[in-house]
Amino acid sequence: MNALEHQLQYTFGDQMPAPGTTMEVAPGVRWIRMALPFALDHINLWLLRDSLDGPDGTRIQGWTVVDCCITHDESKAQWETIFATQLEGLPILRVIVTHMHPDHIGLAHWLCARWNAPLWISATDYNAARLGSQSTTGFGGASAADFFASHGLIDPESVEKIRGRASYYPSMVPDVPRSFRRLQDGQAVTIGGRAWRCIAGYGHAPEHMALYCDELQVLISGDMMLPRISTNVSVYDVEPESNALASFLESIDRFAPLPADTLTLPSHGKPFRGLHARIAQLHAHHRDRLAEVLDACRAAPQSAADVLPVLFKRKLDLHQTTFAMGESVAHLHLMWFDGRLRRERGPDGVWRFSAV
Repeated sequence: MNALEHQLQYTFGDQMPAPGTTMEVAPGVRWIRMALPFALDHINLWLLRDSLDGPDGTRIQGWTVVDCCITHDESKAQWETIFATQLEGLPILRVIVTHMHPDHIGLAHWLCARWNAPLWISATDYNAARLGSQSTTGFGGASAADFFASHGLIDPESVEKIRGRASYYPSMVPDVPRSFRRLQDGQAVTIGGRAWRCIAGYGHAPEHMALYCDELQVLISGDMMLPRISTNVSVYDVEPESNALASFLESIDRFAPLPADTLTLPSHGKPFRGLHARIAQLHAHHRDRLAEVLDACRAAPQSAADVLPVLFKRKLDLHQTTFAMGESVAHLHLMWFDGRLRRERGPDGVWRFSAV
């Protein structure tokens, strides 16, 4: 446990659900933990007891799923075990997806078809997922390679590997349901007789939706509020002039009015209390990183690739580098937008930022 984590309270200690099982974390709310084949080796999914009106007007008892995992044979096998042992013989009634990243929406098409259940998601992330499942943006392909090269990642081997990852997103999100129910900021969704309010977040995904239940004082935070790591906040080729980090920092402040002892259910890591402390920690983290980047830009003009070792002290593989490059651009852009940096594109086609 790092020093910052000591300011948080892990409500269930080191207890967590074993593969293929669930663990109740609040009345009617169960935790599922599924493996991922990445350095970020797991995702938390949530199973909420629910009931909905059927076609004939009768009330159907069942479950709402929040987030899905990637399309992967092992993920499907884990879900089949959940279906067989954890649903009490009841169906999945709907699938809610917090945002369009593969570990959250990858199996939505399969779950929705398997149970004839509707998908609930923000319109922005639904359409981004539809686009991504047909042609990768941000994560690989020619456009991503050209964008990262314009920010200094010009190593030929890395550029070619990124260019060759055109199927990265579709490999984990091969399809999405052909229709959806739209989630919007402030909307109340009744799940199991309790109101869950949608809280939109930006910067990490196009229009991320967290869910908060005032009756339970439980926040399903998705990737907007993680206890141990800082959420990836990136600029990508599809929106090359975005100010993603400013959007993210404004978004996490939307959680500040929630009660201090809110039980936060993150997509990665363990459920925790200490929401207000975590918001302050994330602001401090990015404030420190921005100061370091600004110092580097005072010393000499910097590309996003130049400041990678400023932001990331560990060695990065190519998969991690693509995310790190997007985050590096996001830090530079925040200070470019607020006037602390200026940028110029050199004869080599690379953007470099210097202090004003």
